[in-house]
Amino acid sequence: MTFLTVVYAILFYVATIVLIGGLAYRVWSYFKLPVPLKVFTAPAPRTRSGAALRVAREIVFFESLFLSNKWIWIFSALFHASLLVVLITHLRYFMEPVWGWVALIQPIEPYASLAMVAGLGGLWVRRLFEPRTRYVSGVSDHLMLALLIAIALAGLAMKFVSHTDIIMVKAFYLGLMRFDWQPLPADFFLLVHLLLVAVLMIVLPFSKLLHLPGVFFSPAINQADDARERRQLASWNAAFDALREK
Repeated sequence: MTFLTVVYAILFYVATIVLIGGLAYRVWSYFKLPVPLKVFTAPAPRTRSGAALRVAREIVFFESLFLSNKWIWIFSALFHASLLVVLITHLRYFMEPVWGWVALIQPIEPYASLAMVAGLGGLWVRRLFEPRTRYVSGVSDHLMLALLIAIALAGLAMKFVSHTDIIMVKAFYLGLMRFDWQPLPADFFLLVHLLLVAVLMIVLPFSKLLHLPGVFFSPAINQADDARERRQLASWNAAFDALREK
C-alpha cells in the first residue's frame, strides 16, 4: 500500500462525509425556514400539482432562465446536460458488472467533457464581460468556475494527453466502497483530477452550486396561486390569534 493511496483514500472518505453531511444539513435548514407569505412569481399555477409541475420544468428545462435570457440558457443547458452525461459514464468506476446502458454511452464521454468546458467557458465570459453580472460576481464565483473547468480539463488530459490505467482506478474506488484499499495509479493528470474532485465535494455544500436542492424550496417557484382559496398561516401567527380570541 503506497503512501499516495492512503492519502487519497482518506481524502475521499473525508470528502464523502462532508458532502453527505453538508447536503443533509443544508436541505434540513431549507426545510425549516418559515415561509409566511405568498411570494410566487406570476403567472403561477393555481394548484399544488401545477406548482410541482412548474418545479419539474424548472429543474429539467431551466424554464425561468429560458424566458429571461436565451444565451445564458444555451450555455447553462449545455453545461448541465453534458455534466449529467459525464456523471453517468463515471458510474462504471463504482459498479461491477457495469449496466448495459451505462456502457453504451461511454464513447460520447469525451465529447460531453468538451461540451461541458464550452458551457462553462460561456458562463465565465458572461461573468467577466457583462457589466451587470460582473458587478454582482464575487471571487468565489470565479473560483468555482475555474475549479469546474480544471476538473474537466484534467479529465480530458487523461484521454488525449496521457492515458491512465482505468482498471486500477476502478479497483481503487471499488476498494474504497468495500473498505479493501487497492493501489491508485500515480499519474499526474489523474492525481490532479481526483484532488480537484475531492475539493469540489468538500466545498459544494457551502457554495452557490447548491441550487439543485435549493430550487425545491424556492417560494417563487414552488408556491401555487391559491391565496384566495387557501389561507396560509405562519406558525408564529397562532400566538397572535390566541391573544385576539381572548
